[in-house]
Amino acid sequence: MTGLIAFREIVLKVHSRCDLACDHCYVYEHADQSWRARPKVISPEVVSKAASRLADHARDHELPSVTVILHGGEPLLAGPARLRLVCEEFTRALAGTAALDLRIHTNGLQLSSRYLDLFAEFGVRVGVSLDGDRAANDRHRRFADGRTSHPLVLGAVELLRSEPYRHLYQGLLCTVDVENDPVAVLDALLELAPPRVDFLLPHATWDTPPARPDGSRDSYARWLLTVFDRWERLGRPVPVRLFESLLSTLAGGPSLTESLGLAPTDLVVVETDGTLEQVDSLKSAYEGAAATGFNVFDHALDEVAAHPGVRARQLGLAGVSAECRHCPVVRSCGGGLYTHRHRTGSGFDNPSVYCADLRELVDGVESRTAVPTPSPAELDAAQQELTRTLLARLHADLAGREDWDRAWAWVAAVEASGEAGAAALDTVLAHPYTRSWVLAALDAVREDRSGRAGGAAGSDRAAGADGPERPQRADPAEAARRLAALAAAAVLRGGLDAPAELPYRDGEVYLPTLGLLRLGEPGTEGRAALAVTDEGFLVRDGRSEHRFGPAAGDSRWEPVRSWLPDPDGPAVALDDLDPYRTCFARPPRLRLGAGEAEEWIRRLDAAAALLRRSVPDPARAALAGLTTLTPLAGGPLAGGWGEAGRHGPGALGLPYAAGVRDTALALLTGWRRARLRSLTEVADLYALDGAWSHRSPWRRHPVPVSRLLADVHERVAVEAYRRATTGGEPGEAEEIRRALDRLAGAAELTSGGRRLVEEMRWELKAVEA
Repeated sequence: MTGLIAFREIVLKVHSRCDLACDHCYVYEHADQSWRARPKVISPEVVSKAASRLADHARDHELPSVTVILHGGEPLLAGPARLRLVCEEFTRALAGTAALDLRIHTNGLQLSSRYLDLFAEFGVRVGVSLDGDRAANDRHRRFADGRTSHPLVLGAVELLRSEPYRHLYQGLLCTVDVENDPVAVLDALLELAPPRVDFLLPHATWDTPPARPDGSRDSYARWLLTVFDRWERLGRPVPVRLFESLLSTLAGGPSLTESLGLAPTDLVVVETDGTLEQVDSLKSAYEGAAATGFNVFDHALDEVAAHPGVRARQLGLAGVSAECRHCPVVRSCGGGLYTHRHRTGSGFDNPSVYCADLRELVDGVESRTAVPTPSPAELDAAQQELTRTLLARLHADLAGREDWDRAWAWVAAVEASGEAGAAALDTVLAHPYTRSWVLAALDAVREDRSGRAGGAAGSDRAAGADGPERPQRADPAEAARRLAALAAAAVLRGGLDAPAELPYRDGEVYLPTLGLLRLGEPGTEGRAALAVTDEGFLVRDGRSEHRFGPAAGDSRWEPVRSWLPDPDGPAVALDDLDPYRTCFARPPRLRLGAGEAEEWIRRLDAAAALLRRSVPDPARAALAGLTTLTPLAGGPLAGGWGEAGRHGPGALGLPYAAGVRDTALALLTGWRRARLRSLTEVADLYALDGAWSHRSPWRRHPVPVSRLLADVHERVAVEAYRRATTGGEPGEAEEIRRALDRLAGAAELTSGGRRLVEEMRWELKAVEA
């Protein structure tokens, strides 16, 4: 069958009775009482058939691994012999098909070395239910005659923690009771050094709501946030799955638990009689809520996967209520556990009965852990690390080629040569078009492997210049030449005593950040020796030797020009030479003549002065973050705004023919675009982009959150510029405010994304002040 989400986890009920009488147990105390009609212990036939069904399912769906959780009732009541049979059957059935992850969840009362020896033999990891200290645990987890179970459970956990069983210890599961002391509960659990702690909300529905002794709507959230605060103060000593799931989704990552988030369910339950059911917690909703009508003897697991009840829990965002779909925390809470949404009359099409708690919990964790938007220095460091990561990935693809390995060794030698060499290499790696080259080379490797032309690199090249300005396809030999040129540029910038051979093609080589070196006639290729001199550098090509200074003056050497936007700040490269500057939506200009370059610099000076007068703070940030400008062909775009292409941070493409006012606006908005792109490359500002559509004041049709965020981020700066240059006349402030309000309620935004929205709101207030 197609379109199915495969089951990766089976809960195998090996025994349907329990030796405790927990009054919050969903199996025995809630709506579904089907356990009464089932065998106490699973039969060998059910075990064998369930193992076979799972192996077939794993094979059909090519699953790399599957998890089998031994459950009950109390699974240890099945006895060592029956549990050995289970382990043997599933191990045999899955051998050669998928890795088997065996687990057992127990109350611990029967746990002994005979069980643990068996579990060690088959690698069965053990989770234990414990609700905290003795007072907390005894509130619900007692024997039928009322006796405490706490000392026996502690003894079981101590045995599990001892050698040689410690590696089997999976963690502790605690059901929340708001009448317990949250700090005492956490401390008691931590004393047992669990590898992980799970906190579960007690199963409840709208028909049978959870106990709220103080009558408040958010008592469970306040209890859990108290635990969270204690966990934080202690330095997060152990993973707590509930909290880690929230931290993950708030940062744009996946949910880590079925009880939260929008991840589809991939779990099926096998009862002691071989009945195949949905997740066990559904038994809290109503009699038969978990039933599918299938069993292991007559039905494949694919038939269960196609069951409407199972599919309903795999719909992600589409599977939650309309109210939840428009809630800003739905990515984190996922509408709550499916069971907790049930209400007679409307089924599961409701928010969770814990809705108020979940909203408060998500907001509480976010407010406690929100981090500020990265500073420019932090952003630069993250971007540098990203470029190095991409370069290392390219090295993994091309290592073994003699020319690449030679160039890579040279780069390594430069970095190891001392502080000057490492700093110079960092500068060259930070050159924006180094990223363009690495991405193009990685695309070329992928194209070669897939046997298909096109891809992102092809798109970038096609969007760039035609003719001689268009870079050659980033084949391995070209990639090796560029890497060697990168090392050579670092040698020159660092003034290193490190002569080496520099390969060139078509008679020339571009040294990133420095200039274009012509070593022969067009169509020629070879290798030249390069070395630093007191006046600049020299190049030996065969018998001839050429010396070059840092400035122009020799037709064989064309240096990258620079612009100084601030006499006290760093120079900005005016790069009209790098072959990988063709990463913008319009083609770059060919090398500017001396007079053209001087005229462009005059316009840039005037544009920078206009920005400083109009919007001093944004101007300062824009000019400080700029490292490279590339002149583009054609006149200004609509509105005269600049372009940020597929490159590293710090580069802008500006229409060469634009006037001063358009150039100023292009510098400002181009920097805003580049800043947002840099942020999204190193931080998750949103997730599930496109799952929702948002009305935009500037677009005819609704747009995804990424588009709306980009529009607002840019227009806040434009509003400031326009007000300053038109005598304070209001522009789009009201439209920007509406867009910010929509973003504030967008479920896609992560904690970092919402922080950015608030920063833009303060920017707009400053503009209007």
